[in-house]
Amino acid sequence: MFLLGSSNASDTSRVELRQLEHFIAVAEELSFTRAARRLHVVQSGVSAAIRSLERELGCALFERTSQRVRLTGAGAALLPEARATLHAAQAAQDTVRAAQDTLRGTVNVGAMASVEVVDLPALLGQLHGRHPAIDVRLRLATTGSAGLAHALLGGDLDVAFLSLPEHRPAGIDARELATVPLVLVVSDAHPLAQRTEVALADLAGEPFVDFPPGYGNREVLDRAFAAAGVARRVALEVPDIDMGAALARHGLGIAFLPAFGVARTPGLHVLDVAGTVLRWSMHLGTSSTRRPSSALRALLDLVDLHVVALRSPRSGRARLGHQQHDAHGSAGRRLPASDQWAAGVTRRAVRPRRTPSVRAAAAVSGRRTEGRATGQTEQV
Repeated sequence: MFLLGSSNASDTSRVELRQLEHFIAVAEELSFTRAARRLHVVQSGVSAAIRSLERELGCALFERTSQRVRLTGAGAALLPEARATLHAAQAAQDTVRAAQDTLRGTVNVGAMASVEVVDLPALLGQLHGRHPAIDVRLRLATTGSAGLAHALLGGDLDVAFLSLPEHRPAGIDARELATVPLVLVVSDAHPLAQRTEVALADLAGEPFVDFPPGYGNREVLDRAFAAAGVARRVALEVPDIDMGAALARHGLGIAFLPAFGVARTPGLHVLDVAGTVLRWSMHLGTSSTRRPSSALRALLDLVDLHVVALRSPRSGRARLGHQQHDAHGSAGRRLPASDQWAAGVTRRAVRPRRTPSVRAAAAVSGRRTEGRATGQTEQV
């Protein structure tokens, strides 16, 4: 329990952390039923906690009708303070638990479902193996990177794997994990499949398969076409790389897709785009206004171990970049520009793992890597 009010004890309200937790759940879900389900309590308990909190504060926090629940002005003002209070309480608990050598807590993780730059299951599995008392809550984005950024800023997420624009939102600390080429693909039966290179202007009349607005790769493409003064028609919007590749393969549109998603889809023809280099970046985002908990720091310490090597859409060879070895082979030779473009992914600030598959991925002496190297499952 903590106290709100003036220095006069008679004016002091007693507000419990449990009440704030219930308040935040209702504010985020805008439903008492969903909030109760999220908190694993009965709905009457949530309603009682909110009524008690409103009595203590002397004002209504929600407008309730039979059709909807929404925050009042007072409720909207309380929400960020309630989140900050719970974060402070969690930080105090983390400090005590760290002193006892027992790492506990909750980490709310956000990610996009079809992006494989980070081996998220392996990352979370390693975290669980090291710290089984840490509770991980995973949210897969339904509104793209924009939705993840909003949830991160609002305190719903502690960390997010997302793609951020060049001008990043205030309040988010972001570290680039990898940069991936966006490659133009058409069906093998498409007339453009007879060519090896096109200009953006050549694509003006084509239907496109693309991600919905709010996704990082969609923003990259929208900016590129706008800068070139070329209008394009997005016929199909799908938030999944494999689905987008399949739609393009069946002739329902052309698509710019991350290189790693193209290599595993047969029936696609890859085209160079003259004078244009389109790249999509994956970032690790955290709040710049909230101190990370011990549980979150434990997860962040493991991220670089799980940034994966991906395959080129042209050669099929596994490629692995590193901040100090970008576009270089293991012997220090610089790759041709075409191989740099086709490398599929450039990792940033990542500690390389010297497993057999990583050694195979780093070798760029011109030998093809046939089949799968042992010791690591390739993301292809």
